[in-house]
Amino acid sequence: MPSDDFSSDSSGWGTGTDSSSSVEYANDGLQMIVYTPFYVTWSTQSLETFENVHIEVSVKNESTDPEALYGIVCNELGSTESFYYVGISPDGYYAFIKSAVAQDDVFLKEGTSDVISAAGGSVRLGLDCGNGTLALYVNGQQIDSVSDSTYTQGSIGLFAATDDQDSGTNVTFDDYIVTKLGE
Repeated sequence: MPSDDFSSDSSGWGTGTDSSSSVEYANDGLQMIVYTPFYVTWSTQSLETFENVHIEVSVKNESTDPEALYGIVCNELGSTESFYYVGISPDGYYAFIKSAVAQDDVFLKEGTSDVISAAGGSVRLGLDCGNGTLALYVNGQQIDSVSDSTYTQGSIGLFAATDDQDSGTNVTFDDYIVTKLGE
């Protein structure tokens, strides 16, 4: 199962910078900056397929937008833009989102949690992705879960998104690890 402390810029994550976003090895992690309002950027370590996994990653948030959203991607089906992404915002908001090629994203569930807003600028995110269930964790505490079995396997990754502020999202991911559910 994959893991990465992002100490090597050759560990396989997709990187690049354009006018909309930047994904680069920086600040001892994988840094994502989003420059364009209402934009999502993501990166995967490989196109290897996984199913029934738990993903964890540390996130340092340096965003100016209190509604910046960042988190974990799972069950991405190749390059079809069909996947789940689950994330949090510094204001306590969280969302479980399903993306499908050539369709609007579907918010499977969203809400707010005092655990997220109390966590401050650095958190440990966790996501169970398997057996038809997505479960979000912040600093080891389960926040919420949702059932959906549209996608059952795929690649995994990390994402960052802006709300309505230019250059409002700036996060750095570190200490990424994937384990099989139940281990």
